Amino acid sequence: MMDYIHTLLFGFYPYLAGTVFLLGSLLRFDHGQYTWKTGSSQMLTKKHMRLGSNLFHIGIIVIFFGHLVGLLTPHWAYEWAITPGNKQIMAILVGGLAGVLCLVGGMILLYRRLFDPRVRASSSTADIVILALLMVQVTLGLFTIIAAVDHLDGSVMLPLAEWAQSIVFFRSGAASHLMDVGLIYKLHIVVGLTIVMIFPFTRLVHAWSAPFGYIGRRYQLVRRRA
Repeated sequence: MMDYIHTLLFGFYPYLAGTVFLLGSLLRFDHGQYTWKTGSSQMLTKKHMRLGSNLFHIGIIVIFFGHLVGLLTPHWAYEWAITPGNKQIMAILVGGLAGVLCLVGGMILLYRRLFDPRVRASSSTADIVILALLMVQVTLGLFTIIAAVDHLDGSVMLPLAEWAQSIVFFRSGAASHLMDVGLIYKLHIVVGLTIVMIFPFTRLVHAWSAPFGYIGRRYQLVRRRA
């Protein structure tokens, strides 16, 4: 029974979450573009907004790309330059700092959502739930760092990367890579997949519209009146 649940959570659930994530985002963009927004509360009150938002976004962006590169880069691609142990230490340091920034910023934003009357009045249940769920996920991530200190040889990082690569590249037996991984890592994965699945139904969809085009856009010419 436990093996069945394990396979369900780490072999099938990732594909369910990914399918809902992609199709849900596409359908919302196609049928609900007026809801495709950040819903910023900055106009209601700026108190703690800049600090909380900056800390949260800097932290979560570093965490996202750290996970993306760290988990999906094959071992052979970096073993000539860095050992798994050193890679894990780097992940602990960078990820720990980013996690703390994200947690502090997120808690400031969550506090505003819950206890500022004007912000609370304009917040939906989904706004509060997704932010609280992100804080749970970041907290679990910080707890995985504590667990990782006991095995700095990369012995847990490698199975996690093998699982992620098996899921993304449709290899069979993905769930088997996590059989001997600690409970805290499994909880972190399940909560992360849940966030991915409910992503299209929350304000997180604005992440699809990140203004990367501004980086390469032409300068605007602004002329004074004569």
